[in-house]
Amino acid sequence: MKTRVLPLLACLLAASLPAAVPTPESYFGHPIGADRTVLDWEKVVGYFQLLAKSSDRIRVEELGKTAEGRPFIAATIAERETLRRLDRYIALQGRLADPRKTTPEEAEPLFAEGKTVVLLTCSIHATEIASTHTAVEYAYRLLTEDTPHNRAILHDDILILVPSLNPDGVDIVTQWYRRTLDTPYEGSNPPWLYHKYVGHDNNRDWYIFSQPETRLTISKLHNVWHPEIVYDVHQMGANAARLFVPPWLDPTEPNIDPILMQEMNMMGTAMAAAETAAGKTGVAIHGVYDFWTPSRHYQAFHAGLRLLTESASAKIASPITLTADQISATALGYNPRERSWNYLEPWMGGTWRLRDIIDYQLIAWDACLYNAAIHRDELLRNFYKVGQRQIARTEPWGFVISSHQRDPGATRKMLETLRFGQVEIGRGADGSAVIPMHQPYSGWAKALLERQKYPEDRLYPGGPPKRPYDVTANTLPLLMGVDSQAVEQAVPFSGVWEPAPPVEGPLLPAADTDSWVAVNKAWTAGHSVWRDPATGDFSLTARDGWKEVRRPRVALYQSWTANMDEGWTRWLLEQFGFAYTTVHNKDIQAGGLREKFDVVVVPDQSAGSLENGAHNLPEEYTGGLGPTGADALKAFAQAGGTLVFLNNASDYAIAHLGIQAKTVTPRGGRDFEGGGDRPTSGSSEFYSPGSLLNATIDTHSRLAYGVPSQIAIWSEQSPAWDTQLPVVARYPDSGVLASGWLVGEKVIAGKAALIDAPIGSGHAILFGMRPQYRAQSYLTFKLFFNALVE
Repeated sequence: MKTRVLPLLACLLAASLPAAVPTPESYFGHPIGADRTVLDWEKVVGYFQLLAKSSDRIRVEELGKTAEGRPFIAATIAERETLRRLDRYIALQGRLADPRKTTPEEAEPLFAEGKTVVLLTCSIHATEIASTHTAVEYAYRLLTEDTPHNRAILHDDILILVPSLNPDGVDIVTQWYRRTLDTPYEGSNPPWLYHKYVGHDNNRDWYIFSQPETRLTISKLHNVWHPEIVYDVHQMGANAARLFVPPWLDPTEPNIDPILMQEMNMMGTAMAAAETAAGKTGVAIHGVYDFWTPSRHYQAFHAGLRLLTESASAKIASPITLTADQISATALGYNPRERSWNYLEPWMGGTWRLRDIIDYQLIAWDACLYNAAIHRDELLRNFYKVGQRQIARTEPWGFVISSHQRDPGATRKMLETLRFGQVEIGRGADGSAVIPMHQPYSGWAKALLERQKYPEDRLYPGGPPKRPYDVTANTLPLLMGVDSQAVEQAVPFSGVWEPAPPVEGPLLPAADTDSWVAVNKAWTAGHSVWRDPATGDFSLTARDGWKEVRRPRVALYQSWTANMDEGWTRWLLEQFGFAYTTVHNKDIQAGGLREKFDVVVVPDQSAGSLENGAHNLPEEYTGGLGPTGADALKAFAQAGGTLVFLNNASDYAIAHLGIQAKTVTPRGGRDFEGGGDRPTSGSSEFYSPGSLLNATIDTHSRLAYGVPSQIAIWSEQSPAWDTQLPVVARYPDSGVLASGWLVGEKVIAGKAALIDAPIGSGHAILFGMRPQYRAQSYLTFKLFFNALVE
């Protein structure tokens, strides 16, 4: 009898246990990181779901959908008992995140009970494919390999692993890579953006929250879990270090707590030490990347560490071979060819594979999570202490945003954006919004509401300006045209500020929600709106009575050079209800544009790129507008059409359409990411590396409806002009800088920043700015929208 019972019990026990955890190779059909192999997002999601079915130490949740409708997932990994009590740990984190709720005495047992919460995010930039592969392998190893490090990580950490912050991009790059395998274009970047709208700028969305992936990450992870560490995994250019880890370069944003900066230094050097101990060379610290803009550092303003690694890239998944003389001789903060304190073992060439990137990342991930585990107690205590220091802030007492604003729509948007980032906003007796600094995220509010004073930073005394990693200004009131005042004395307030219902024009029915929403949103500044139910056209009140507004027929030019500015323009048009048609080189070259369109918009792109296009892609994606395209655009304007050129695209209008304006700024366009092979400095003559500049508006121009006479505009090494043509925006003779950093004010003082040039019966409008900059510049949206309508 006994012999029969034992097999039966064994069968029952086996049936109740999870299935064996599948290996990545058995699931994907190849070893992770094998040369010339890429992953489909559907398969990645399927693998994590299979892990969750096979192990009781991982849970996988779909947080929502991406811009293109793919599942956006996060995997939570920890000991079985920890996963069973996740609600308890979320509540514990919330109590530590706000010291007003928890006294120091009450916090003591929470320090003992709590776990270090680590949010680890992958492949937001989809051509940087390795980290999604690493996520697959690391999750498998953590769940199956019984090592001292893994035991400590599972016991003392809660890992929230996001296999990709950009799932759409995973598939975009995978499909392009497979399409170009065994061709001369193998390993090239796609000729379109690797995100539906914003491409590389998806990692600049962390304070305006415009994209669904950003909003899901903030609302479902950051603001729920309040992680002590957020580790974002990237890749960089191939010709310098093999890996960057913190410490960061100067400058660091002054509203970030020094405790966090020191802990980031500690964690970064621990990760670097782990790489060196494992025999990995080419590890750089304190180089290339500064810590200034909040568009990349949400968690550092919310009491957590923001860690970054940047690995040298291969050609997507194809190996590369570099010789010693191909290693860059310069990089910010170190020389890639020489040994130094922050680059101890230079990597001087060889073959570099996707698998190499994964190996370096696996070491860095293990070091980060192991150090998070062994430093659990001090990380939790300092997390709480940072909150205490934030609520003790006294300079200023706070900010007041008056209820009497020129643009109530932009004001509401700004306040809702701050509140989405967990800023507490009270309501003053007069209806104003009151933001006291005595709250856990006062540094976040202050960084976004005050004017930035970027430090004068030169490569050497008297030398050229040292290039910031990203932009230098992020003042939301200037970007949105909102009056905001810092106050030193307490302002009485009660309750919580709530937005008023959207204001409809007196003759626009509230139920008409499918109408042209741009009219409601774009001209909120004192204009009433009326829609003709028969024609669908609109009228709006202007200075001298009603003006008819006909729905414009908009063409948006899209080159075969992936262009973030084009993507942001698409996003803006869709958000504000403008219908548009995407046109390519052949569409413009075919002519007859005036019969189809009223406006042609050419986004920010260099004149040479517009004229000649790309040449390192398959033939159907090569070439630019050429002489035929220029002739077609000129004919369109002469027949009454409006051409709109944004930022550097204005150079094309001057060079190829005969616009009579002289560019006074040195040209060079925008800086893009690339690690050690990026330029290290800007022009000593003129440098405006993402700054807000004061400008005076000609309010008599049709482009100025709803725009005040004095505004701040976005300048990212943007053009300015000498011209006799009608000028709509002009820089002042002095005091040009509003926020950020500007070298060479005299170069643009008194010069034109927005031109409305007649061509035949039409116009060419040249913007010396990006009026739709990263979905932030609500004030100058109006200038752009006015350019689209007659």
